[in-house]
Amino acid sequence: MNVTPMKDTMTDTREAQLLHTFVTLADSLVGGYDIIDLLQTLVDQTTSLFDAAASGILLGPDDRSLEVIVSTSEQSKFIGLMQLRAGQGPCVEAVTTGQVVSVENVAEIKDRWPLFAEDSADSGFVSVHAIPMRLRDLTIGSLNLFRNTEGPLNGIDALAAQALADVATISILQERTIHDSALAQAQLQRALESRVLIEQAKGVVAHTHNLDMDTAYRLIRHHARTTQTKLSLVAAGVTDGTLDIPLSSPTK
Repeated sequence: MNVTPMKDTMTDTREAQLLHTFVTLADSLVGGYDIIDLLQTLVDQTTSLFDAAASGILLGPDDRSLEVIVSTSEQSKFIGLMQLRAGQGPCVEAVTTGQVVSVENVAEIKDRWPLFAEDSADSGFVSVHAIPMRLRDLTIGSLNLFRNTEGPLNGIDALAAQALADVATISILQERTIHDSALAQAQLQRALESRVLIEQAKGVVAHTHNLDMDTAYRLIRHHARTTQTKLSLVAAGVTDGTLDIPLSSPTK
C-alpha cells in the first residue's frame, strides 16, 4: 500500500510567506510604490521568516549619511541609532563592506565593537545578523535581524535574506537610476524625509490618544492600508492637522 507523506504545514507556511514577500517586493518594480511601505513590509516579513525578535533597516545616499529608515519596534530603531552614534556595529559594517555581518553572541559583539556593545548592553538582543542592501558595487543600506537567542544565521536563511534585500534594493534604485547617481541619491533623500514625517506623525498620534509610539505607528499604518494611501501622505496629513486618525482603528 502506498502512503502519501504528510506535508510539513510549518514549512509550507514559511515557504508561502517567503514567496508572498518576494511577489510583494517584485510588484514594486512596476512603479508607483512608496519606499517606506516597501521597506516596512520587508522588515515585518523577515522578522517572522528568520526567527528574529526585531528587524530594522539602515539606509542612506552613502555610508556617511545613514539613517534608521524603518524598524519593527522602537527598541530595534534605538539599536540602529546607537550604532550610528558610535560609528560602529554589525549593521554599519555591513554597509561599509558590502558583506553579510553575522555575530552569534554578546561576547563577539563586545570584542568587535566595544563602544556599541556598551551602549546596547541592556537591549536584550544577543545576536545580530546584518545583510547589505546592494546592487553590483553599490551598497545603499543594510537589513538587520536582531535575535534574543545566541546562534548563527544558517546558510539557507542567509541566502534567502540576501535575496530579499537585493530585490528591495533593485526596487529602490531601478535600472533607470543606476546610471545616474544624482537621481538615485535624490530618491533616497525623499525616503529619509518621509521617515521624518512619519516620526512626527507617530508623536502626534501618541500624544492625542495617550499611546506608546509602537501602537501609534500601527494605527497610522492601519489607516494607510485601509484607505490605500501612501504611508508618507498619511503622515503628512497627521502632522499638518488635516487628518485625524481615530482610536477605533485596530492596533494589533
